[in-house]
Amino acid sequence: MFKVENLEFKYTKNQSNVLNGLNFEIKEGEIFGFLGPSGAGKSTTQKIIIKILEDYKGKILYKDKDLKSYGNEFYEDIGVSFEMPVHFSKMTAMENINFFLKLYKNNEDIELLMKRLGLWEDRNKLVGEFSKGMKIRLNLVRALLNKPKMLFLDEPTNGLDPANAMIMKDIIREFKNNGGTVFITSHIMSDIDQLCDRVAFIVNGEIKEIDSPRNLKIRYGKRTVKVEYKEDNQIKSKEYPLTEISENRDFIDIIKSKDIETIHSGETTLEDIFIKVTGVNLDNES
Repeated sequence: MFKVENLEFKYTKNQSNVLNGLNFEIKEGEIFGFLGPSGAGKSTTQKIIIKILEDYKGKILYKDKDLKSYGNEFYEDIGVSFEMPVHFSKMTAMENINFFLKLYKNNEDIELLMKRLGLWEDRNKLVGEFSKGMKIRLNLVRALLNKPKMLFLDEPTNGLDPANAMIMKDIIREFKNNGGTVFITSHIMSDIDQLCDRVAFIVNGEIKEIDSPRNLKIRYGKRTVKVEYKEDNQIKSKEYPLTEISENRDFIDIIKSKDIETIHSGETTLEDIFIKVTGVNLDNES
């Protein structure tokens, strides 16, 4: 869908580059996560590939054509949901949506989408009276209203309760299953883990890692199994290497003879990988 080659960018007032030769591609039909600490270049990269910023060095191909060769027809293909919802607060939700519907050739079934996101009953309410969560959900409606082929989502579930976050993630998965492609940034690593086919970590304007969440967790995790079991009214634990574990007599004896509480692999989390790759604690980012 997108191929980015040697992408460099510097804001006019900056002395140094924000992006330093990025190389990555977004495959058609995948959910691609773009992760990194604040100031790493995530937003700048997104603004460039949605044609908000154009004075860059390097090459970007969209569907095998130079991104710079596209005119307004490019915006028919994409939907964008920014982290901070931007709506006309003195207009109703429906007035907001109708305003944007007129800008596109193709229109989604808005009633169905708003009902699913729990907004239909409030469609005639002023957006200025909406909660943050309602504004975020309305953002997704706006991003999908033109039946895009590509979605750009920035912190899509931030500020949502678990039930609405699950609905949001289900809609994103369905968009992908219907052939859509998604570029997503988030500090909620569980969302990235659940949704993304591949993720890239950007640090100081450079890609440091890019792979599937599964492969990253295997690479950065320990190849061990930890067994917790009851013995003498206490919880005890032992850790074993995964290599040839089926032949490890002690492991087999414990499984057979003890009252097992839990068994865990040494697989790490995306949060741990984020900290290792970027050197930044997510708690300090939120």
